[in-house]
Amino acid sequence: MEKFSRTELLIGKDGMEKLKNARVAVFGIGGVGGYVVEALVRSGIGAVDLIDSDTVAESNLNRQIIATKRTIGKYKVDAMKERIMDINPDCEVETYICFYLPETKDEFDFSKYDYVVDAVDTVTAKLQLVMESEEKGVPVISSMGAGNKMNPAMFEVADIYKTSVCPLAKVMRRELKKRGIKKLKVVYSKEEALKPDMSGVSEEELGNKRSIPGSNAFVPSVVGLIIASEVIKDLIK
Repeated sequence: MEKFSRTELLIGKDGMEKLKNARVAVFGIGGVGGYVVEALVRSGIGAVDLIDSDTVAESNLNRQIIATKRTIGKYKVDAMKERIMDINPDCEVETYICFYLPETKDEFDFSKYDYVVDAVDTVTAKLQLVMESEEKGVPVISSMGAGNKMNPAMFEVADIYKTSVCPLAKVMRRELKKRGIKKLKVVYSKEEALKPDMSGVSEEELGNKRSIPGSNAFVPSVVGLIIASEVIKDLIK
């Protein structure tokens, strides 16, 4: 197929066939997850499930690939699906306007996935995703903290038990150990998080939060592309 001919030069017909027959679930279609999906679809993945309950906001314009003036207010999964159809209309797309938690886990059949991508923000959701993937024997990769970071070159792929510095990774190590999970592929950074300047943020923007993470155009995108590359490499083995 002409649109994937440059990729086929690198991974061959067998590799392209494996990608075409694969179904990947991406939980969280934000700064990281949107770039994961973009790269997977442009690589020839045959089916993707998109899971997110949020809508595109103006504050997403600085970093999320689906965020444009035209998509503000749309559900992120719908905006992502439209983008996928413009890239590869042959890709099978399932959308779920859902915030993944233990209470909603029964809505998903993990046994149909060839790979699971965790690009969500909450520890509870991350743990449940890892547990479900482990139970069904599905490979999973998780994004650790990308907020308040400025150096995309410091992100690396590692097993969760070999991570350091990242506060989210520390919590995940502790909680996964309690649950008997012996390994988890993650993308994380040893860069110390910056403290965001909240002086110009209104109480309305904060809501019930003490602070909101700062972000930029180049850190979430790099994390997403690293994750996508790991998924592709694992699927064509």
